[in-house]
Amino acid sequence: MAEASRHDAWQAGDRYDAYMGRWSRLVAPQYLDWLGAPHGMDWLDVGCGTGALSATILARSNPKSLIAIDPSDGFIATARAAAGDPRAQFKVGDAQALPLETAGRDVAVSGLVLNFVPDRLKALEEMKRVVRSGGTVGFYVWDYPGGGLEFVRAFWTAATALDQPAADLTEDRRFPFCTLDALAGLARSAGLARVEATPIEVATVFRDFEDYWQPFTLGTGPAPGYCASLDATAQQRLKERLRDSLPRAGDGSIPLKARALAIKAVA
Repeated sequence: MAEASRHDAWQAGDRYDAYMGRWSRLVAPQYLDWLGAPHGMDWLDVGCGTGALSATILARSNPKSLIAIDPSDGFIATARAAAGDPRAQFKVGDAQALPLETAGRDVAVSGLVLNFVPDRLKALEEMKRVVRSGGTVGFYVWDYPGGGLEFVRAFWTAATALDQPAADLTEDRRFPFCTLDALAGLARSAGLARVEATPIEVATVFRDFEDYWQPFTLGTGPAPGYCASLDATAQQRLKERLRDSLPRAGDGSIPLKARALAIKAVA
């Protein structure tokens, strides 16, 4: 396994929710509002994770049906248990070889996962394949190169100050293609038409330092995987450096922001 990806542990659904899922749930409603898909459609959620986008589709978009796919057994189990909706099916599957018939869905979306797929173009081509002609294909990812995920950028800034090789694990180096222009170009390369792109920004406010720090110790995701790999002394040094460097509001909370980059297109 490549050194840059060996910390990408994506099995424990509850740990992912503590680290990233809670913020994913803030982005999903804004994305669906911008997507503007009509009600009563057959949806596909590719790389559904713990179900942040799926749950929002069920709550806001009134789908006729929803199929949600993810390669992680743990994430699928978490998403299925949380949904409890007869319109939804949750399946283990690969974004690069979707286990679905051609032209069987009206809308295919993917939230905060495309950058982790080895063959991103193939994944988008698969999403296009399973959508009916004239249907909608869309996705969004974090703005890693632009520092849009401030709580993760703060973590890596502190980590690399103490351990320079950690810089090779940072998402801005691993995912330099996560820009509006590059993502729109990728969608066009997949044969999608009428491509539109927009940023979506949400507040990520942590109650206190422990609310910020604890998810990094759980090992799910690149930064938490790195943190969990440190010995106790190194982890404590990193914790203290972060405690001293993060911004604080008057009530002790830590106010940061997250920016996603969103794409929508026509199949």
